[in-house]
Amino acid sequence: MAAQHSVNISPLICSAVDNDANAYQDASGFHPHQARLLRFSRLWRFGGSSVSAFAAQSDVLFCPSGTVFPVKGLVPVVATIHDVTPVVMPSHSKKISAMLRLQLRSSAKYSRALITDSQCSKQDLINIYGLPESKISVVHLGYDKANFNSEPPEAERHQELRERLVIRKPYIIHHGMIQPRKNLARLIKAYRVLLDRNSSLDLDLVLAGPMGWQLDDVLSTAKETPGVKGRVVFPGALSDSDLALLLKGAFLSVIPSLYEGFCLPMVESMACGVPTIAANTSCLPEISGNVLRYFDPLSLEDMADKMESAIFDASLRQQLQACGLERVRIFSWERCARETLAVLIAAGKHSTRQQGRA
Repeated sequence: MAAQHSVNISPLICSAVDNDANAYQDASGFHPHQARLLRFSRLWRFGGSSVSAFAAQSDVLFCPSGTVFPVKGLVPVVATIHDVTPVVMPSHSKKISAMLRLQLRSSAKYSRALITDSQCSKQDLINIYGLPESKISVVHLGYDKANFNSEPPEAERHQELRERLVIRKPYIIHHGMIQPRKNLARLIKAYRVLLDRNSSLDLDLVLAGPMGWQLDDVLSTAKETPGVKGRVVFPGALSDSDLALLLKGAFLSVIPSLYEGFCLPMVESMACGVPTIAANTSCLPEISGNVLRYFDPLSLEDMADKMESAIFDASLRQQLQACGLERVRIFSWERCARETLAVLIAAGKHSTRQQGRA
C-alpha cells in the first residue's frame, strides 16, 4: 500500500536485539533501518526512537504502542493509544502505573496525531487530556480470519484438544489474559448462580489465556467449593489454531470486562459463530454494533440472567450467531492498514522532503 503512494515504511530494527523484526527483508516501499539505540530500552522510550528516526531521515515516526516520548524539533510522531487503562483502571504497582501514565500523557499531548481503536477510547482521550477531536483518528483493528471463522470445527481435533485440556463437559468460554479488568472473579460467581438456578444444567467454565497479574481473587474464587457442579478450567495460553478450535466448540462466550479499548477476544468469538454476550461497559456495545445481549458487569444476577437466556433461548442463540457474524465483516487488517497509512501520510504532508518515509 505504501509504495502505491510513494511512501517508504522503514521499521527501526537492531541486529543486536533478539526480535522477530530482524527477519524483515527489503521490499518495494519497505526498507528496514538499523537503529543501534534500540539496544537501550529506557533510552529508546525517552527520546531514542525520535533520534533514530531523525537519523533515518524520516518524515514521520509511527509508534504503534503509545509509549513514546516525542522529542520536539526532530520528527513528528503518530502514536496509537489503544485505551487509557493506566488512568481509568490501573492494576499494576504504583511505580509501574505512574510510568505508564507518564508515557501515555506524553504520547497524547506531544504527538502530531493519534490513532485509537474506538470512539469510546477517542472520547476518553479528549476528556482526560483536553485534546482537540481533529487530532484523533479512530481505526478499528482487524483479526485473524484464517483461524477465527465460522467453518465447523473438526470433530476429532476438537475432541483431542478437549482431552488434552481436561475439559470433560460442554462449556462456557472466556479468553484473554487473566487480569483484574477482565472481571473474571465475578464471572465465576455469576456462573455458579446460573448453575444453582438450574439443577439440570451441567457446564464447565473455561478461562483460556495466559496468567497475567493480581490473580489471587480469580484463583481463590475458582477454588471455592461449589458443590457437585461448577468446574473452572484454566487451559493457559494457546496457539491461535487451538484457541479458535476451542471457541468453535463452546456453548457460549461471555465477555464481562470492566474496560476495553477494542476487545479482540469479543470479535474473535463472534467471528467463530459462538453465541456471545458482553458487559455494557466502555467500547463493547460500540465495537459489537449493539447486536449482542449486554449486562451490568457489577451485577451477578444480571450476568447470570443474560447467560441463562443465551443458553436456553434457541431463537436468541441463532440471532446472536447471525448478527455477530454479520458485524465482524467490517473488521480487517487490510482496512486497518489502509486507514493507518492515510493518517501517516496526512501527518507528514508538510515535510520538506520530496519522498515520504515513515
